[in-house]
Amino acid sequence: MPLDFSDNSDVFSNWGGSTFTTAPSPTDANNTVGQFGRDISVLEQGNYMDLDRSIDLDFNDVITLKFYASDANSHTVIVKLESGTNANIEVEATTTSQNMWTELTFDFSTIGGNGEYNRLTIRIDDGSSVAGTFLIDDIDDGSVHVDLNAIDVEYTDLVWSDEFDTPGKTAINSINWFHQTQLPAAGSWFNGEEQHYTNRIENSFVEDDNLNIVAIKESFTDQGVTKQYTSARLNSKFAFTYGRVDVRAKLPAGSGTWPAIWTLGRNVSESGAYWQTQGFGNTSWPSCGEIDIMEHGLGTVNHTSSALHTPSSSGSTINTASQVISDVTNNYHIYSVNWSPNQITFLVDGVGFYTYNPAVKDANTWPFDLEQYLILNIAMGGISGSISPSFTQSPMVIDYVRVYQNNGLGVKDNSQLNSSIQAYPNPVNDIIYLKADVPLTKLTLCDVSGKYILTQEKPKESINVSALSPGVYILEIYSNQEKSQKRVIIN
Repeated sequence: MPLDFSDNSDVFSNWGGSTFTTAPSPTDANNTVGQFGRDISVLEQGNYMDLDRSIDLDFNDVITLKFYASDANSHTVIVKLESGTNANIEVEATTTSQNMWTELTFDFSTIGGNGEYNRLTIRIDDGSSVAGTFLIDDIDDGSVHVDLNAIDVEYTDLVWSDEFDTPGKTAINSINWFHQTQLPAAGSWFNGEEQHYTNRIENSFVEDDNLNIVAIKESFTDQGVTKQYTSARLNSKFAFTYGRVDVRAKLPAGSGTWPAIWTLGRNVSESGAYWQTQGFGNTSWPSCGEIDIMEHGLGTVNHTSSALHTPSSSGSTINTASQVISDVTNNYHIYSVNWSPNQITFLVDGVGFYTYNPAVKDANTWPFDLEQYLILNIAMGGISGSISPSFTQSPMVIDYVRVYQNNGLGVKDNSQLNSSIQAYPNPVNDIIYLKADVPLTKLTLCDVSGKYILTQEKPKESINVSALSPGVYILEIYSNQEKSQKRVIIN
């Protein structure tokens, strides 16, 4: 919504002898409208469309459309909503206008309509044996001004970055990045990929204020296995929960290259990954969650995609979207994800194009309430297709990687102070109790967007949170100049 038929993508299916096509408006030849026809063979006939986004009557319970008839007869239009969370419902309106556009209103509140519906059906002159051709335009459920890919939390505080501004040609910053080179147990990378990942400067280096990850055609033996391509796979030594990631990059050229900017749960049990080596690998994929900020090579040239992998949908996931952008090899683009407790929105050059926001958020659909870390790599072959015989080498060139959060979300806890302060229970329903072995001087509670909910000087031993909405909150507890930060879940 709205449906205006302007680009011929708003197409209705027919049943019972009705027809649908598009035509120029009789009052404006530059405006394309929907042309709906009925014949005399069946009394009840109509047209329907399965919607990409459901109609939400809890958001707005009125649907309007413009109707045009060239005869002077009275016409009845029925709008029916189907395939929803509740039973099918319909509202009708009548018009007698001739040779003019009339706006008809269908108010579903008059019949107690609520919930979401995925199919829109239109019937004209239901029960009539008279044939006719009618025009409809601008079908609107009130969501015209709703940007479905608008970010819900704006993260503004830079908490981690690499600008790759080292002069000359140097190795990558080992404080920020880890080379993941260990082959999986089967001796080959996943998805039938054909590369070795190495820690050599030939495959990853910083030069001219850019990180270069270079895929190279060459015979290379490592871990007792010989492969014909090399590349690099970098893990960030920074992990975070919620925030925005911006990566400004140019992508490699050549069929079969598969560059990716993505994240995995810090808890992934993947041998050889950085956080596995640090003792955090206790969860298998996809239960750890995967956020693919950008992939290229799974479609045509310049076709980039973003995706989510969860226990509810992994591998050939349904949670994905793609778009074609301009010359990804020669042009820098900013590939971004905005990850909040409520939704994950993907953006290119600051414009959102896909949002993941499952109605039910549990371990099956939303393993995205724990730390994730960044991965930058170029794979070769596999599901990206055959590698071009003429391929020799090509880089992914990255100008910067930046992670933003809000207020205290990016501040490291004082581990010694943390052990001296307890906040319980967690999760909590109504009262948070504090127990401390040190004097407490201040307490603040904020939501994950950084909005402060309360502040207490000389904190009490308990905090009443029964009036707060369920969700994740950040509790900051001060002892003089030191601060302990705790993530609290309110049920």
